[in-house]
Amino acid sequence: MKWQNPFQRARAVYEEYPRQFWILMLGTFIDRTGGAALFPFLTLYVTRKFGVGMTEVGAVFAIFAISSFIGSTIGGALTDRLGRKSIILFGLVMSATTSVLMGVIGTPLLFVVVTLLVGTLSDVAMPAQQALVADILPDEQRAQGFGIWRVVANLAVAIGPIIGGFLASKSYLLLFVADAFTSVITAIVLFFALKESRPAAQIKMAQESMAQTFRGYLQVARDTAFFWFLLASILLGLVYMQMSTTLSVFLRDVHGVSEKDFAYILSLNATMVVLFQFSITRRITLYRPLVVMATGAILYGLGFAMYGFVSWYGFFLLAMVIITLGEMLVSPVSQAIVARLAPEDMRGRYMAVYGFSWLIPFAIGPFLAGLIMDNYQPNWVWYLAGIVGLIASGAYLALEWQVGRSRFETAERRLAILEQLENGKITAEEAGYQLEKMGESAWGRLMPVGETFSRHHLRIRVSDALNGVIKSDLRIPVGLIDIVLHGQGNISSSLNTCDLKALETLILKSTTGSGTQAMRAGSDQIEVSVE
Repeated sequence: MKWQNPFQRARAVYEEYPRQFWILMLGTFIDRTGGAALFPFLTLYVTRKFGVGMTEVGAVFAIFAISSFIGSTIGGALTDRLGRKSIILFGLVMSATTSVLMGVIGTPLLFVVVTLLVGTLSDVAMPAQQALVADILPDEQRAQGFGIWRVVANLAVAIGPIIGGFLASKSYLLLFVADAFTSVITAIVLFFALKESRPAAQIKMAQESMAQTFRGYLQVARDTAFFWFLLASILLGLVYMQMSTTLSVFLRDVHGVSEKDFAYILSLNATMVVLFQFSITRRITLYRPLVVMATGAILYGLGFAMYGFVSWYGFFLLAMVIITLGEMLVSPVSQAIVARLAPEDMRGRYMAVYGFSWLIPFAIGPFLAGLIMDNYQPNWVWYLAGIVGLIASGAYLALEWQVGRSRFETAERRLAILEQLENGKITAEEAGYQLEKMGESAWGRLMPVGETFSRHHLRIRVSDALNGVIKSDLRIPVGLIDIVLHGQGNISSSLNTCDLKALETLILKSTTGSGTQAMRAGSDQIEVSVE
């Protein structure tokens, strides 16, 4: 393999992904830098300005999370109905406005009211951003694409806390102003450079009422595989959320760690992601996704539990290294799994519901941690985090076991379908439909991409040669076509009147890389292509 310098490797990676993906990454970096400057110090700001304990802070975060449920749910439905770009821009503008409001509020009651507003409006755009990545990238690139997103976001996190520490030493108000400023800049960039990516399948939603769009969430709730995956992710979120909320106060009050030194701990996390996330994501795509998730959950449990046992700053850094290794396994893989589970026209709503995997922990995690820290031995926060992390790991392994069980059942059903096709009992069209429905089963969609029957399909379109009206439009896995060509089966009952030898020649030319092939058959025009 030819050696490439870092600039050549970076250029090669850049060229692998579409321009719209990188535009979104640029916007993400700008916006996240402002958020990363503010968020790590928000707990410190609230406790110091309003003179409250961690229990009260936990209650504020719970209010924020509950209102975020509302915002994310609305945003997911509107993302599928109106498109990605407009919702992203709306969320950025609202984030800037509410951030300034939080910085100027002077009383605890008004701060709570503004927190409700912030939670509802600022999280509207997250499902749209995630759905846009899923739209832009093919299935096999999504885990790596979400990995790049994390690299970009954590590059911002590596810079943000240091900027935030400097601004906080001058005035906490500057943190809120900086966050608003970056959101506005991001909105301007995306307004001019980002294109809408909503799939064509969503055009049908224009005929739906808003009530029907929101009723689509019932379909999400009935998705068995997604429900159990979400439940395991909520457990893991309860562990991870402590890093952003409880850890700073614990290290300050129990071990005397300053804001500046805590910023270094967070920057270590972000720097590791920037340096190693992409290469790790490329390697873990070789392994089963749910096993990767289980491994990451174990690392979470070990890393967070360490904070309950150690007291030296060097060990605080080591614990963060272990947590970050787990994070680099969990985050991109989990988002790719959700994108795979979601039907194309429901990605916004699936992403919105998956957002509950951190919104629910955000609602109850800091509050429960605050109760422990204010009334019991603070180290128990981290002991329990370790236990919950191990339980989450067991939950992912249980899901993997269920997928494995489903895999064997699927193999038997697949063999039966192929046998019927070879014996001429069903057509390739019917076999393709049955195999596709198997892949859309609750557990079948959790299988890795490589285990589906075929990633390449043959499209056969029959249209009227005079007026162009399409009479038949078939999309069949190439593997099934091979079985028909070498056996005694039929492709489709709608093609029985065609010259089968001429059609076979057309198919062979198309599948050997000759591009779209066409022929005239009486009054019909037949086109064959591979996609």
